[in-house]
Amino acid sequence: MIELEGVPELIDPVMVAAFEGWNDAGDAASTAVAHLDREWKGEVFAALDAEDYYDFQVNRPTVFLENGVRKITWPTTRLSVVRVGGDKPRDLVLVRGIEPSMRWRSFCNELLAFAHELGVEMVVILGALLGDTPHTRPVPVSGVTSDPDLARTMDLEETRYEGPTGIVGILQEACTHAGVPAVSLWAAVPHYVSQPPNPKATLALLNRLEDLIGLRIPLGELPEDARAWQLGVDQLAAEDSEVAEYVQTLEEARDTAELPEASGEAIAREFERYLRRREPGSGPGSGPGVATEGGDFLRDPGSGRTRPPKPERPGPESAPGTEPGADAEPESEAASEPASEAEPPSESGPKTGPGPDTESGPETDSGPDAPDADGDSEK
Repeated sequence: MIELEGVPELIDPVMVAAFEGWNDAGDAASTAVAHLDREWKGEVFAALDAEDYYDFQVNRPTVFLENGVRKITWPTTRLSVVRVGGDKPRDLVLVRGIEPSMRWRSFCNELLAFAHELGVEMVVILGALLGDTPHTRPVPVSGVTSDPDLARTMDLEETRYEGPTGIVGILQEACTHAGVPAVSLWAAVPHYVSQPPNPKATLALLNRLEDLIGLRIPLGELPEDARAWQLGVDQLAAEDSEVAEYVQTLEEARDTAELPEASGEAIAREFERYLRRREPGSGPGSGPGVATEGGDFLRDPGSGRTRPPKPERPGPESAPGTEPGADAEPESEAASEPASEAEPPSESGPKTGPGPDTESGPETDSGPDAPDADGDSEK
């Protein structure tokens, strides 16, 4: 354990964690924590010993040159702290790394020891899974917990999942057994466009996190990136009639399932977020370029007025048909039945690229593990 030095006393701290690998479809969850660290200028104060938890043949170290000197970056999990000011200041402890290869119980105990030393009041773990959801609709985000009392007070689902799990599920259970309130937020990523990045799913996770912890999160260029990503996938889908027909089938199923929700709590939540973002001086994130993930209101950087999003390009007409290759695995119900973990789905339809930036880039100090096109994600 690395002892804490120079870490100030934190105000109502919340730990927000994400791990690359099986729990991170489209890199949506790890990118969300990276966004928080970048926007709020997080300061790294600790890193777990990579020798204890990682197989370096699976997560290889990288070599780089710095002023002509060769250095090595080892895959690990790092902890940073951000101080969030405003009318209601609250600090965050960010945990970002790779799903460990071994000794998961020791890994979770070490993170919980940091949480105890820092006085963390709640742990929020972000994840992303592959599901039968269309890219043209708002990204479904499920909030789940193992604590029945927390589920009632925070309007969350109590997990009922049984099956294989990843480090997100193990850490959540470890928190529950240690008496630390813990919540998992899961974004459903379209399985036919699973390659990273997925800024739309990242944006959806940040919006839900904002509602959960009561902090206004600066979104930067993320809304524009999400819109560009969707337009890119629209264009690719329009070039393939089979993909276009499949997307239309998913849209019809999604719209039918969510019709009763259209006039209830979901609209109220979006409206509250919109009002919160209009309040001047309410903390970080003020200024142009903020928007909800669903695209209901977009700020005009020039005038500060809200304006509706650009209309989506209509897809080609297609004949009615059944959903190709749909299966009964947990991920296929990601949009309608939230769960804490889910078994990785098999491919259930045609695949296409994510539009812009289809390459995930070289290996970094956060590690190379990311869900591949075969659907290696779980909830």
